[in-house]
Amino acid sequence: MEKIYLSDSGPKVSPAIYGFYRWGARDVNEDKMERIVQLCLEQGINTFDHGDTYGGYACEELFGNVFKKNRIRREDIVLFTKCGINLPHPSRPEYRVVHYDTSREHIIHSLEQSLRKLRTDYVDVFLLNQLDPLSNLEETAITLEKLRDSGKIKNVGVVNFSVFQHQLLSAYLRVPIVTNHIELNLLNTAAFDNGQVDYIKQKYMRPLASSPLAEGEIANSIEKTPLRLRAKLEEFAAKYNTHFESVAIAWLLRLGALPLVGTTDEQRIRNIVSAFPIQLDRQDWYELYAVSRGQL
Repeated sequence: MEKIYLSDSGPKVSPAIYGFYRWGARDVNEDKMERIVQLCLEQGINTFDHGDTYGGYACEELFGNVFKKNRIRREDIVLFTKCGINLPHPSRPEYRVVHYDTSREHIIHSLEQSLRKLRTDYVDVFLLNQLDPLSNLEETAITLEKLRDSGKIKNVGVVNFSVFQHQLLSAYLRVPIVTNHIELNLLNTAAFDNGQVDYIKQKYMRPLASSPLAEGEIANSIEKTPLRLRAKLEEFAAKYNTHFESVAIAWLLRLGALPLVGTTDEQRIRNIVSAFPIQLDRQDWYELYAVSRGQL
């Protein structure tokens, strides 16, 4: 895969990004991590998206162990990680309720822990996971800028920010936000209606689409709309001589979006990568969009 710029100010990344956001406690083992990382690298995916909470707060350290064991060169991969959301977990007895924290103290502590676990001196993009309405945004912005100046983070990003939240944080920052991870797929096109896609493009960023296959619902749901959508995807799969999941990803690629892959299904990862050579026809794109919205 030829690397592309995440935004006009961001780093070069692989056109598909692998994220660990769907890894649960059952997924966290070294053999599985090693298989997935190696498969991604073989398929040309060199960009990995982490979060301090993923896999029950265990994914970053497991990745770091695999990173060291396989002697992967740091300059050959791009690393994202994030903080901001705190989840109750046996390893975090102090958290009794899901809550957000983007205070100076929490950002610095979380980043230091992530760097230690990932066995790296810096992350290419550090993201705030949700907007904390209680934090002092001026303090949050200054903290991010100082960490960027120190070299521990190279770029700043956000996750699931609305247009207004994106604008609000940007008003306090002297450095650009280079990505906003949003949920976008053929079963969830709300980002068109709420302005997220338009605003992201206005800021010269590529939409970074999490759950690009709707967490398997496109393939497995028996509800009316997914069934009709899958039938249309299978029709186009025959036309483009590919898998129907590849067509669903090609629909996102036509927007200039980057799929944020979360599946641990190895064949599904291959199906996503197979989407990149597809040149989806304009009318085919709109026909899929119409079916997804129940208009056909």
